[in-house]
Amino acid sequence: MRTVVISGASSGIGQATAERFTRAGDRVVNLDVKPPEDPTAAAGTWRHVDVADWAQVRSAVEDVHQETGRLDVVIANAGISVRHGVLELREADARRIVDVNLLGVLGLWQCAARVMTAQGHGTLLATASVNGSRGYPRYADYNATKAGIRALAQTFAMELSPRVRAVCVSPGAVLTPMQQAEYTDEMFAATNAQIPAGRHAAPAEIAAAFFYLASEEARFITGQELVIDGGETAGATTSAFGTAL
Repeated sequence: MRTVVISGASSGIGQATAERFTRAGDRVVNLDVKPPEDPTAAAGTWRHVDVADWAQVRSAVEDVHQETGRLDVVIANAGISVRHGVLELREADARRIVDVNLLGVLGLWQCAARVMTAQGHGTLLATASVNGSRGYPRYADYNATKAGIRALAQTFAMELSPRVRAVCVSPGAVLTPMQQAEYTDEMFAATNAQIPAGRHAAPAEIAAAFFYLASEEARFITGQELVIDGGETAGATTSAFGTAL
């Protein structure tokens, strides 16, 4: 039985990922500031943790390791966004987005990597985004954090291989609560029209990618970015509305 820690697993991609690993028989711990939106879902145990607080993260990771005796897979998934233009964004919002989306990944990965290098193995995964590789409008701070996650995956892989692997998944448009809170029906339709697959991804489709990357079959994959976007970034155009997960 593997020990799997996932941040931001109370909804959306994180919850779907927690459910996928739990169904496989893994021991899953969800680090999130909010309890699961669906308390009946089989998605492991919840611990109240703000990933922007490295002391909280370190305490949670150490507790999990002490309780289970191992730490096999850590998925830094917690993320937030505020839809705003570059001239309107507020410093407080931008700093919080960087603290959660980028420094939250760095802090969690660092804590986990210390355990994993000592035990001789482990897999670090994170949710990046196609926003990190294209100029999606109205998400400047969010886009920058997702680009940073790609760099973290490369750096961790270079420093920690072969004992620890580091890979990020970059979804395109995903039908998550965060996306639904920011988009109107017209925006959803316009975005879908820009995606060759003609739709948003389901969170479970991203969860399946994480499950594969954590498997033995993927043990030669490290320092990479797996893009799952229905073909959106294959062409020269992207959604005019941006893509927040």
